[in-house]
This record gives sequence, structure tokens and C-alpha cells, in this order.
Amino acid sequence: MKDLVNRLDDLSRRDFARYLAKSFLGVGFGIPAFQSLAKASDQRALLNASSGSAKRVIYLYMSGGMSHLDTLDPKTDETVRGPVSSIATNADGIHLSEHMARLGKQMDKVSLIRSLSSNQGAHERGRYFMRTGYTQRGTIRHPSTGAWTMRLAGKLNRTLPGYVTVGGDSRHPGAGFMEAKYAPLPIGDPEAGLQNSRLPRGTSMARMQRRLGIANRIDAVFKARYDQRSVRAYSDAYRDAINLMSSQDLHAFDISREAEATRTGYGDNAFGQGCLLARRLVEKDVRFVEVSSGGWDTHQNNFDRVRDKARELDQALGMLLEDLDRRGLLNETLVVLATEFGRTPKINQNTGRDHYPKAFSCLLAGGGVKGGYVHGATNEQGTEVVKNSVSIPDFNATIAQAIGLPQEEVIMSESGRPFTVAHKGKAISEVFA
Repeated sequence: MKDLVNRLDDLSRRDFARYLAKSFLGVGFGIPAFQSLAKASDQRALLNASSGSAKRVIYLYMSGGMSHLDTLDPKTDETVRGPVSSIATNADGIHLSEHMARLGKQMDKVSLIRSLSSNQGAHERGRYFMRTGYTQRGTIRHPSTGAWTMRLAGKLNRTLPGYVTVGGDSRHPGAGFMEAKYAPLPIGDPEAGLQNSRLPRGTSMARMQRRLGIANRIDAVFKARYDQRSVRAYSDAYRDAINLMSSQDLHAFDISREAEATRTGYGDNAFGQGCLLARRLVEKDVRFVEVSSGGWDTHQNNFDRVRDKARELDQALGMLLEDLDRRGLLNETLVVLATEFGRTPKINQNTGRDHYPKAFSCLLAGGGVKGGYVHGATNEQGTEVVKNSVSIPDFNATIAQAIGLPQEEVIMSESGRPFTVAHKGKAISEVFA
């Protein structure tokens, strides 16, 4: 028994303590429980041996369904490629769309996943599936990967929020069934910074703390009597707001402090400036930052619209990878590029491409993943995955493994149902260096 306990990591020791407490309260511990703990220990040892080195995540979401054929998986077949040509990159044998020239110079830092496949072909359901790993249900709201990261890994910076979204929408799954403290802080305009984060004029921090002390004493009886999630959420929000207002790192939200050349390098648009904000936040140990870019739903005029969107993405993502690498942050920061599905190889009558969840591409960079690596492939027309198919839960499991989240950890919803971070997904072990 002593040897078993010594082999367990901290999380397993907590599990052991819970089981032991139950046994003292009259609930049998038994051999199956020991076997379960030993299995969990072995799984975590395997995870630690083949996972990434990420402590933080920058998650770039292309909302609307980014065309894989016109960005990350160009084809030579003239019936599907349209007017877009491909270019060589700095990684041998890897070609990208002509719109991705700056990223092409950073492909030695990137693991490209060209074999994603989803069963969700509608936007809202597809976005939900990608961000949570679970299909959308009317009876429950699942947590996003960022919320899982907060729940299982916690904050790195005590005074800044651990999870921030930039330019997202109100239908983001957020914390799902988890408590509100795991939800993201939304930032609409990255250039506006964090609004209403200063104390009222004429109010010192000491005076604010006195006011909060009085409020807490008044509320103490109510909080003790009604120790419920909704009540705790208010207390957590007040505490986090005060910590944030007094943080020495609050300036991380102010991108105007950056040199003009740096701001220009990311691109003069909301997505580019959002990526710059993301870099500033992870530099101050914000754990998970999601930056969204809309407008990828190209049923009409696909080639002109994708050209414009892809160039914005290329400039911002290329600069982000360069910037993180130059500052020594890339190895501990996982950069994810994701979208809900791809676009049809068939070009429609409106010179557009329609929804295509059957085969599409995403990428990972930094955080201990391989550079210059392509996982999976589609056929010559981009219609079928022909090598190493990757499901959405698999992709999310890979993100979880890169940041060392315990994928076997079960979290119960309020209704008593068990959930895990990647919903039976299997991480792509080949992407790790």
C-alpha cells in the first residue's frame, strides 16, 4: 500500500485521500479502488511521458468554416483548386496556399493536421462541437476547452483572469455546467482594452476593501445558509474584480503600449490586434486566450473573400509565431488554429464553397509539438480523408495532452452525469516532439 501511494502523483493522492475518507465513514474501499488508482497512476505516467510542454494556450478560431483547400491543404487538381496556387514553405515537402506566405516561413514550428473530420455541418453545432468535444444538447451545456483548462490546471497569474476570449460571440459555451469562475472574460475590442477596470474617482483601494468588508459581514449569514453555485458566483466575481483592479499586470490589456512597428506587424484589423493582445496576456501568464475571426462562411465569392481573410490570418499568425519565439515563449505556449469545418471541393454556381465537415485542416504550433510535420492527408480532390483520420474529440485530446490535463479525470455535472475533458478522444501522439 505504501509503495502504491508513493507512486501516485498529487492528483492521485487526493483521489486516494477521498477514497480513504469514504472507507472510514463506512463505505468499503476494496481492491477495485486500489486497481482504479493504480490504473490512473499508470495513465498519468504515460501522459507525462508523451505530452507537450505547454503552460499556456492561444486558441485562434476561424468562425464560419475556413476553406482547407484555399489555405492549409491546397490541391493541384484544377477542378477543385480554382485560381489559387500553392507555394513551398521552409519545411521540406509542405506546401500551403499562396495566401499563407508568412506562415510558410514558420512551418518548421508547426504540426499541420490535414485529416480532421466532423459529423456536424451546421455552424452553431459545429462551433460547439469543436470548442467542447461534445455534440450540442438541449438538456446540458458542456464546458469549452478553456474552461476545462481552468478547472483542471488553474490560474498561473493570481490577479489576472485565467481565461480570456477576444472578439467572440454570446453563444460561446464558456464554462458550461461548471461554476462561473471558470468562464472566460470577454473582450470585444482588443484596442479598447479592459473597460471599467479602474476604481471610481476619489476611491482608494483601502476604502474599497473596507466597503467590501462591511458587505461581507452583512452577507455572511445568507452565504452560510445558501451555499449554492449562484451565490458563490457573486462572491467569486467580486473577489476577482478587486484582484484585477489592484493587479500590477493590468497594463497587459493595453496594446497601445506596444511599439508601432509591432502593432503594424500583426495587421491593422481586429483579429491581428487580438493576436497581439493574446501575446501580451500569455506573457503575463494568462492561461488560455481565444481570439476569433469571423467571415469565413464563403458560399459566395469564395476566392476573393478567402484571399482577404487568409491574408489577415497569415499576417497575424506568422507574426505571432515569430514574436513568441523571439521572446522565448513559444515552447511553453501552444498555438491552436481551429475552425468548425472545411468547404466543399466542388465550386458552386456563386463561385463559392459550401459547408464540408467530412474533411478539413487545423494546426498546432509551439508547446512541445513537432515542427515541419503533417499528420494525415486527404485525397487529390480534398473530398476524403485517406490517412490518419482525426475526430474533433481526438483534436481536443491532443490540446489537453499538450498542456498536461488529466484526461481520465471525471467531472460531474449538476445533474450527476460524468464528463471528461476530451470525451473519449485519443491524443495524436505523433505530433509531440
